[in-house]
Amino acid sequence: MRFVKVIGILTLISLMSACTFFGGEKEEEPDIPEQQLYSEALEALDAGSYSLAVEKLQLLEARYPFGRFSEQAQLELIFAYFKNYEPEAARAAADRFIRLHPNHENIDYAYYLKGLTSFEEDRSLIARFFPIDESKRDPGAALESFESFSTLVNRYPESRYAPDALKRMQYLKNRLAQYEVHVANYYMKRGAWVAAANRGRYVVENLQETPAVPTALAIMADAYTELGMSEQADKAKQVLQTNFPDFEYTTSREREKSLLETATFGLLGGDDDEVPAPPAE
Repeated sequence: MRFVKVIGILTLISLMSACTFFGGEKEEEPDIPEQQLYSEALEALDAGSYSLAVEKLQLLEARYPFGRFSEQAQLELIFAYFKNYEPEAARAAADRFIRLHPNHENIDYAYYLKGLTSFEEDRSLIARFFPIDESKRDPGAALESFESFSTLVNRYPESRYAPDALKRMQYLKNRLAQYEVHVANYYMKRGAWVAAANRGRYVVENLQETPAVPTALAIMADAYTELGMSEQADKAKQVLQTNFPDFEYTTSREREKSLLETATFGLLGGDDDEVPAPPAE
């Protein structure tokens, strides 16, 4: 019995030695100085190698969570995720930065980039190259973008990013108003007059100063007429004629096409929109 135990021990030792000899043990990665790792991440960003930049910045956070460059690296990581077309990761990184550093001097940039991430996601890659009416798609990302930009503008009105955020907010209001009008037209075609009137009223009451308002009023007038609510219909027509005397009520398809052309403010262009890099430390 003792002989069998000895043989077993010798066999186990031999197997362990063999694993070591053939590289079974993983070699530890050498430590990279924080300064070097951060510099490599910046070089990757400058070169447009965003996936590599993400890798370097993640490694920097993991190895030096309380280092000299930790806060700046977190901002850079939001930017890298955004440029690498990882919207969920970018928003999560922005939320994390905002939660951890509520009083940071560059927190406005985190809000701005979070809003911009959802803004670009709402546009979608296909819509950039094909004539797709974005007002017919779910506005979830547009709502998220508007909320982030609104927070930025209200809390940090003097931010360097506020003017651009305001411009994009106006576009988003137009986008959301278009969506409501599109849904209202859908209800009109199916005889759901109450639902159509409610959608039109929502635009008039909550999304004023958008190109969709006169169309929303016209839908309200038509829907109330169908419902036999002549007083409400006449009121909607009066408001429409008083405030938009040149408005011509046309088919729903023609209205939606006209809205899309007047509401974009040139923000549905190509890929050459410049996004500011994170503020320097």
